[in-house]
Amino acid sequence: MEQAIIEPTRVRGEPQLPPVGILAVNPTDHQFFINKLVTKEMKKYFLFNSNLHSDGKIFVAGPSVGAPMAVLNLEKLIALGAETIILYGWCGSLNPNLRAMDLFLPSWAKSEEGTSSHYMIEGGTEAERNKICQASLESWLTSQGNQFCSGPIWTTDAPYRETYEKVEKYKREGIMAVDMEYSALCSVAAYRRVQFASLMFVSDELWRKPWRPMFKYKEFRIKSGEVLAGLCELLRNPNFMELS
Repeated sequence: MEQAIIEPTRVRGEPQLPPVGILAVNPTDHQFFINKLVTKEMKKYFLFNSNLHSDGKIFVAGPSVGAPMAVLNLEKLIALGAETIILYGWCGSLNPNLRAMDLFLPSWAKSEEGTSSHYMIEGGTEAERNKICQASLESWLTSQGNQFCSGPIWTTDAPYRETYEKVEKYKREGIMAVDMEYSALCSVAAYRRVQFASLMFVSDELWRKPWRPMFKYKEFRIKSGEVLAGLCELLRNPNFMELS
C-alpha cells in the first residue's frame, strides 16, 4: 500500500468523537437537525465547510454534497474517533416500484464518481464489511413498522447528466436508485475498516416523464427531518449494532 503524503489526523483542540454517528449530507436535513434536534449538551465543532455536533453519545455531521466533500468529512470523522457511520441522504428512483418518499437501503453501488477508485483495497467488498450495520438498520425499520426497499444504487458526480437513456440502461441492470455520495463513502469505510451503512429517502422519480421532484414540497422536507430524528434516537441505543 503506497504511503499517502497527507493523512487525516486529530489535532490539538479537536474533539474525541463517540464511536457512532450520522453523516447527513443534504443541507435541508442538516438545517432541520440544527433547528429541531440540537440540545444544550451538543457542542458544535468545525468540519471544513460543514458542521459537526456531538453530545458524547452520538455525533451528527453535514452537509456534504457530492463524493469529494463527503469523503473529506468522513475521513476527518474517522480520524476523530468515528467507528460506525450512518449516511442519511436523498436518492432518485430509477424504478416504478420505488416511489418518492419511500425509504431505501442501498446494498451495493455502481460508481460513476471519481473518488472511490483512490481507495481500492484487495480482498473483500464494502458490502461484506457493512452487513452488520445494514442488518441493524433493517431490524429497526421493521420494528417501527416502516416499509422499505433494498438494492443497488448508481452514484454519480454529474446530476445534470442523468439521462433517460442511462436511467433505462441501469434499470434493466436491476439498479434501483441514484445518488452522489454512497459508492465513495463505502470505499473509504472499507479502506479505513469502519462500519458503514446508509438509509435514504427517495426525493424524486427519474423514470417518470416528466421528472417528478418531490423534494420541492414542504411535506417531503418535514418527513425527511422526521426520519433523521428517528435515526438520531436509534443511535443513542448503545445496543444498536446488536439489533440484527
